[in-house]
Amino acid sequence: MGVKALIPAAGMGKRMGAGINKQYLLLAGKPILAHTLEVFEHASFVEEVYLVVPEDEIPYCRENVVERYGFAKVAGIVPGGSERQHSVLNGLRSMGLPDPQDTVVVIHDGVRPFLPLSVLRSSVEAALRHDGALVAVPVKDTVKVVKDGVVLETPDRNSLWLAQTPQAFRFGIIRDAHEQAALEGWLGTDDSSLVERLGKSVHIVAGEYGNFKITTPEDLILAEAFLKENSTP
Repeated sequence: MGVKALIPAAGMGKRMGAGINKQYLLLAGKPILAHTLEVFEHASFVEEVYLVVPEDEIPYCRENVVERYGFAKVAGIVPGGSERQHSVLNGLRSMGLPDPQDTVVVIHDGVRPFLPLSVLRSSVEAALRHDGALVAVPVKDTVKVVKDGVVLETPDRNSLWLAQTPQAFRFGIIRDAHEQAALEGWLGTDDSSLVERLGKSVHIVAGEYGNFKITTPEDLILAEAFLKENSTP
């Protein structure tokens, strides 16, 4: 069994408003993306990592993240597409044609740096047993369905989960799901949704609330505090 990681980091980070793409913002003196890559570099069961970044940022990413911090597992830096889904497909295609049954692809956000190794391992194990694995956490707050400013429904939050990454699949399943979506011009909200629409069974892997995505200035402040708290002896 081989495990390959695909890390989309091609977002423009407009909500951050920092004049630099969010994956390169410094967190404790190091780019957010470098913190994320460290998780996979230290995971002995992950063989290769593929990064997807804007095409014009490939030299910068290679020099200032991959080479500067010595990430030996990065096997390719791939140009992204206009949407995250297109970027993931570019990454999948760059992997060539590994064994569709024995190769697991783990897709993880480049700006989600606090992924516990145990959660990563559990997602891989679940992907081997099922069609796919989705890391998620239960919804804490009451959720409302709203239209035109009016509440239509209050769904039972016991059945609601917040999707995170990683999302893990055997190579053949996720590659087929992305190719089919591209053929039909269908855009999903995440990789799991593409697999779900093919009638496949995606199983939940319990995540952690600390495995959050850094998308706003407030998130970066929270990330600094989280890192400080968890690095204190």
